[in-house]
Amino acid sequence: MTTDTATSTAAMTAWFLGRLPDTWTSTAPPTITIDREEITVVLTIAVPDLPTDVGDADRAEAIVGRISGFREDTREQRMKVAREAEHRFDRKVAWGVTVGSRTEMFTHLAVPVMTRLRQPERMVLDTLVAANVARSRADALAWCVRLVGQHTDDWLSGLRSAMQEVDRLREAGPVTS
Repeated sequence: MTTDTATSTAAMTAWFLGRLPDTWTSTAPPTITIDREEITVVLTIAVPDLPTDVGDADRAEAIVGRISGFREDTREQRMKVAREAEHRFDRKVAWGVTVGSRTEMFTHLAVPVMTRLRQPERMVLDTLVAANVARSRADALAWCVRLVGQHTDDWLSGLRSAMQEVDRLREAGPVTS
């Protein structure tokens, strides 16, 4: 198992690119997202080929059927790849697919994250719970994180790119004993 975060991210991505069946990656390369607990693999599969006169509702149903079929048809093989990866990289593997503009996650973790909040921040969470925007403080905090993520995509993307460049420079740097 690799312990260097920069190296292991590249190694994990490369391993999945080499390990996934070609039929799963023929439409587009997979999107692989890695953090400390989980590796998320989102595969892009072809949109069902339908006649042009099919309505939007029927098109949506065809996509749901394609996703469901792919999920069932690949379950055993996905589980096998996940077990290998979990053993090799000591992280859980989550799966999802994208068909057209719809992405559906089959599995993914909800990892507890310890945080300390002062009263004003707790009051924000409690207001969201009281207003039935969220069921609990945990849901309210997740909602806030998603909201911030949606409204700061460009900034977060730039920050992630900069962090990847730092990782690349570390990998290219001198080896220490």
